[in-house]
Amino acid sequence: MSEQKKQWFELWFDSPLYHVLYKNRNQDEANHFIDNVIKHLEINYGSILDLACGKGRHAYYLAEKGFDVVGLDLSKESIQYANTMYQLPNLEFYVHDMRLPFRINYFDYIFNFFTSLGYFDDLKENEKVFHSMHSGLKEGGHILIDFMNAEKVINNLVPRENKIIDDYHFYIRKEVSNGKIIKQIQIEKEEKMWLFKEEVQVLMQHHFHTFLNNTGFTLVKEFGDYQLNPFHPKTSDRYILLAKKK
Repeated sequence: MSEQKKQWFELWFDSPLYHVLYKNRNQDEANHFIDNVIKHLEINYGSILDLACGKGRHAYYLAEKGFDVVGLDLSKESIQYANTMYQLPNLEFYVHDMRLPFRINYFDYIFNFFTSLGYFDDLKENEKVFHSMHSGLKEGGHILIDFMNAEKVINNLVPRENKIIDDYHFYIRKEVSNGKIIKQIQIEKEEKMWLFKEEVQVLMQHHFHTFLNNTGFTLVKEFGDYQLNPFHPKTSDRYILLAKKK
């Protein structure tokens, strides 16, 4: 029997070239955002799950602050890197599919940072993620989802972009099709060429409200940027929701 065809995110997120393209993400901005979240939620202690943690930099930052942190990601390469780079007694990393439950009634907070959702073909797959988060939280626990503001992204979509990073030539083409923002990524270096893609569902505010209602969460607040200013669909850079387990 032939091996089941891998999803785009299994191929792309496990590629070293993914980390080349996104190597210059702003760590200071990410840390500032996390600091704002901790201050807003008045988190002094507790267990935190970083869901879709990538290479673990945010989980490590949280663990350094004294929280008990678990980072989960589907990418074996990323988790292997995280386990090698970040070793603290209050920090764990595991390979795991976010649609499946992990630990039951265990976490005080579950964070999902930087548009790490909406990778699926079916909108209902996102509800599986919300169900798994609900089962993983203690009663009264909170989730924080940090997603792109899809409306603004679509209105400002740049269809073509070329970059050179570490002698790799990235040719990026973007379009909106079948309810997704699709990014085709062609990478060239010397005589070699690689092709990858990203597909992120166009999830609007009302989609998230439906996911919350269908999976046992109460919406607490919505923010539009990493300074936690109010969300405005036309102008906000991000869509960040805070919700509580009923």
